[in-house]
Amino acid sequence: MKNKFSLRRAVNNMNLVRFRFWFQIAAFAFIVYGGYIGLDLGNKLPTFACVYNAEGTGGKCYVGMLQHDLKHPIDVFMGYAGYAFLISLVMFMVWFWVLNKGWCGFVCPLGTMQDWLTMLREKTKIRFSEYSWANRGKIKSIKYILLFLLLLLPVMIANSVFGIPKLPNGLSMPFCDICPGRMMIPAFTGDFNQFYIDFSSKTDIVMTTIGMIMTGLFLAGSFIKKRFFCYFCPMAALQYIFSKPALLKLYKDGSKCTRCGDCYRACDMDILEIADDVTTKNMVTEDCTLCLKCVAACPEEGCLEANFMGATIFESTKEGFVLRMAMDQRGEKHAH
Repeated sequence: MKNKFSLRRAVNNMNLVRFRFWFQIAAFAFIVYGGYIGLDLGNKLPTFACVYNAEGTGGKCYVGMLQHDLKHPIDVFMGYAGYAFLISLVMFMVWFWVLNKGWCGFVCPLGTMQDWLTMLREKTKIRFSEYSWANRGKIKSIKYILLFLLLLLPVMIANSVFGIPKLPNGLSMPFCDICPGRMMIPAFTGDFNQFYIDFSSKTDIVMTTIGMIMTGLFLAGSFIKKRFFCYFCPMAALQYIFSKPALLKLYKDGSKCTRCGDCYRACDMDILEIADDVTTKNMVTEDCTLCLKCVAACPEEGCLEANFMGATIFESTKEGFVLRMAMDQRGEKHAH
């Protein structure tokens, strides 16, 4: 019992920033370079493990598989293909349910790149940007619009929808064409072949040009705004649809909340509900990445907690808060 208490205390007092940094490094190495040593988690992963990183990838993103599956005539899904599609979707959900939105905060290579860009900006002492409250509501809908399009466009290649003629095959993988991961992830293995504009058709010219623009926006936006791309990410929208049964959750005991705002100030996604909402227990929202920075920043005993399958694995404590504040102050002094 004493050892169990000591372990829980050590976890609650840990330096979350350092732990998450090294976890992200390990996850990045596994996903981007795992293929070189034979590691393969399949093609149903709920994170941006890019198929264009053919030799290096330790697994593949489900969004790519999903687009590929949808570009068939609808009647095909009435048979074996329909069962195969459902099995793929279930496998994606099972993978996702293990970590919930923690795939975004701890595993996603694009998320990790954005955090590295934030670290670079902090080193240069450049102030980060924020969205106005008027714009945040509008921005939230963009990820769902992108999700709808990446589901609809492949379907319209083999099927006439609403009387609209079938689309050209160049739109079979619309999100992959414009995803920053298509260029950025292979680049970390020395492969820059995806940095190009395809002139083979008008559709390819448009899509690959948009892809180049999106990659530029990803780099510039992530430098000046924490987790810039995550606000628009269709994978985040797809994940949130299936998040309720997930095993990892972020819980809040509103009766212990003083609305001090420390959790909100620590949140890279500027989620105001984490500070203001004292009635909802499950605090995972569509923008939440489950990075757990809010838990680490909370000074109230047991107010916020990461819960896995009903068991608390990391919770806010006064002792942990004080220790992390001291770590931050030592870090600032060392930096100066």
